[in-house]
Amino acid sequence: MQRRHALGAAVTGLAAAGCASTAAPASPFTVARPVVPIAGSQEVFPVRRIYCIGRNYAAHAREMGSDPTREPPFFFQKPSDAVQFVAPGKTTDHPYPTLTKNYHYELELVAALHKGGRNIAVDKALDLVYGYAVGLDMTRRDLQRGMGDQKKPWEIGKSFDRSAPIGPIHRVAQVGHFTQGAITLKVNGQVKQDANLNQMIWNVAEQIAQLSQAFELMPGDIIFSGTPENVGPVLPGDLMEGSIAGLPPLSVRVTA
Repeated sequence: MQRRHALGAAVTGLAAAGCASTAAPASPFTVARPVVPIAGSQEVFPVRRIYCIGRNYAAHAREMGSDPTREPPFFFQKPSDAVQFVAPGKTTDHPYPTLTKNYHYELELVAALHKGGRNIAVDKALDLVYGYAVGLDMTRRDLQRGMGDQKKPWEIGKSFDRSAPIGPIHRVAQVGHFTQGAITLKVNGQVKQDANLNQMIWNVAEQIAQLSQAFELMPGDIIFSGTPENVGPVLPGDLMEGSIAGLPPLSVRVTA
């Protein structure tokens, strides 16, 4: 079993890579693997897992009621099919989800991995990164907080259909690594989030190193690297415009 392989040329065939096995009985089910287009090519990036880090900007940690000087990094996951692709230069409709009356935006830099492994050293971690994208970690905040108050898992607030809008992935060879640069979100033309990537408490390399201690990372994993302060609600009709310096902007309109 090959456990540490590169995405390589056969990006579209990643779902079949990684493990040789004996023939299995035919299945009546055909399940499509979620994919994100790769900028400047006809290839797509098959998504295996979506990892997200919580409270990774100090000001956002404080607005969530946490002390960022004392808190180690923590992570949660979204299902891979939470991905909603947002094409550059266009506005994508994003349905307002069920069960919530307090639906929040969180703009984030997304790192896409083409290599994996366990216990990755920080100075080797960026070797795993294939490329970057702009993403939104959409959150049913009332459900998240309500479950937290009951000391129950708050997955329902984070892990639901289309809760991970994302733009195309740009290869590291094209855009480099992102250690600083403006990250900005506007709602209906008004700036709501405005920060710099260098304000992350844990940078992308450190996030990969930390995650690899708890999980075996694999090609196809993507990491939402945290959101700045001033998260807030949107309603049907609202237009969200997210930008990160060096990547094309993302435009999403909330629909009823």
